[in-house]
Amino acid sequence: MLCLLLVCLGLCVQAGPAWAQDPAQVTRVEPAVRDGELYIDADIDFDVSSELRDAAEKGVPIYFTADLEIVARRWWWFDRTVVDKQLTWRVVYNALTRQWRVGTGDLSLPETSLSDSLSVIRHIRGWAVASVKDLESDRKYHGKIRLRLDTSRLARPFQINALNSSAWSMTTPWKDFTFSVSVADPS
Repeated sequence: MLCLLLVCLGLCVQAGPAWAQDPAQVTRVEPAVRDGELYIDADIDFDVSSELRDAAEKGVPIYFTADLEIVARRWWWFDRTVVDKQLTWRVVYNALTRQWRVGTGDLSLPETSLSDSLSVIRHIRGWAVASVKDLESDRKYHGKIRLRLDTSRLARPFQINALNSSAWSMTTPWKDFTFSVSVADPS
């Protein structure tokens, strides 16, 4: 009986860190209007697996994509999609220069570590998603945002590995938010 109790206790201790590990999630979304544009700021809590970290440290480019949808609800028809955008970051390590680079599109910035590179993705700031003239004043808009590891942009051999491994499948649940745009009277 004592042996059975010790085995069960040992299994619980081994499973403990898995329970303590927080899943990836969007913790904050803040829409803001500046200079006639709607900007999104968001904070995302996630960590990469050791397998993904090892691949990145060997120079494999890792891609993360933020998906954003904003709709205007209508009672008489389907909801009208106002914004449907994606923003993709590329994180890559150059072994010759021992430098990390993170960026979107053709723009990439040097970083000192993988952690610093991921910090850029964890804290989305100033993502211009729509013009204010395309939004109705004082109307309630419903949005949702998520972040995912974009395995479709990996080299083909890594895409096959990503299908077979849970370490390559990081996606946050959708985070819902609502907002409205108020236009101040210029007089």
